[in-house]
Amino acid sequence: MEDPGVVRALQDVERVKSLINQGALPLMRLRRAQEDLEIAKDMSILRRSIYSQDLLPEQAEQMVAVAQRVVLRRQRSLIEMQQLVSSGVISRAEAESSGADFERSRTELHLAETRAHLIQQMAETLRIEKGIANLEMQVDSHPEWNGAVYTRYDGKGSVTPAEIEKVTVAFSTRFAKAMPISANGETALHKSLGFDHRGRVDVAVSPDQPEGAWLMRFLESNRIPYFAFRMAVPGKATGAHIHIGPQSAKLTAKF
Repeated sequence: MEDPGVVRALQDVERVKSLINQGALPLMRLRRAQEDLEIAKDMSILRRSIYSQDLLPEQAEQMVAVAQRVVLRRQRSLIEMQQLVSSGVISRAEAESSGADFERSRTELHLAETRAHLIQQMAETLRIEKGIANLEMQVDSHPEWNGAVYTRYDGKGSVTPAEIEKVTVAFSTRFAKAMPISANGETALHKSLGFDHRGRVDVAVSPDQPEGAWLMRFLESNRIPYFAFRMAVPGKATGAHIHIGPQSAKLTAKF
């Protein structure tokens, strides 16, 4: 209610009420002023949502719903204004502002939908990354997964930055696109889970894809260790990927 647009709309409602009581305006103007107040409230919510830095997926859905409501309100107002112009109640110039408001609301809806889509994508990416990290953490406790859920190759037991670069260049040369690295070295996610991912790389390809099959052969030919995860574990949110390097070690607390 402290939003400047809402304050102005409230003041306009009171002004219109006063003019109606004086007989200077028809009663229909009050309904429009009240409608403008509701739009101002929605716009206040929408502006805060669009530019918020920490919007949750469910809040993003609400943001789009508000933007859609504003478009419908503006469209209804535009139709009513056009009817009043046809009836000679108001001038065409007075109705033009409703048309501009309607087009602006459509633009704001597009912005809200774009922002919501981005937030949903980021949430899905985080969900997959958490699943991948959790899956890698459970390898030792589930030896029965070897050969079914994942393929393990120990190679020479380590990998160097130069070798990672060699793999990256070879992949780009072979497939004419960048290797889709989803986690490069230590990440905040791995660290929060208590695992040291330094010197390791996760590649977002399935070992059953041509890119994945080629990558495993290349790693084996260079004796580079890897874990190739090819399926989700029941009850675990994850995605198929290839972990280049030895298994991530548990972080040791420092005192």
